[in-house]
Amino acid sequence: MAPLEVPLSLDRIVSTAEDVIRRFGPEKATVVDVARALGVSHAAVYRHVATKAELRDLVVSRWTEEKMGPLRAIVARSGSASKRLRQFFDALIAAKRQRAADDPELFAAYRTLAASAQSAVTAHVDELVQLTATIIRAGVKERTFHRVDPPAAARAILSATSRFHHPSHAAEWSDPDIDKTYDDVWQILMNGLRAD
Repeated sequence: MAPLEVPLSLDRIVSTAEDVIRRFGPEKATVVDVARALGVSHAAVYRHVATKAELRDLVVSRWTEEKMGPLRAIVARSGSASKRLRQFFDALIAAKRQRAADDPELFAAYRTLAASAQSAVTAHVDELVQLTATIIRAGVKERTFHRVDPPAAARAILSATSRFHHPSHAAEWSDPDIDKTYDDVWQILMNGLRAD
């Protein structure tokens, strides 16, 4: 009796692409390489994914989405906006550091792929701005924060803290003073944002 064949799906294609990237590096993240790993024709994969760029976007989107649940949960909580804002950035930083520590090869590949997966990266950054702005907006409403343009303030905070969470700075995360520097940067940011 022949084994049951698993149907080809977009989820299976992206999972296989991740495996190919982990084993062979980001340069092997092509439709042909993924089709070969799946044991199907590249035409079968092209029915689900139009281009190599789309495949890379899907992989990067999955990687970024995996860590968003806890961040969205922090935004949805009630309570002090200033505490939630710090919790949000602490969680963002912890998620990126954990990914870099748990799977350094895949994290390095992610950094390489992200450079060419602009639509996925833009969507991820846009959501981080939106979530941060939601907390800032709550802080303005509760009069914890000055009246500011929440999206502009969110982008500024993301930019000012990028050393601590942007993958291009991963080599700096082992600096023993990184957490102290983060605390110092955070204090300066909050001094500018707080209404008191």
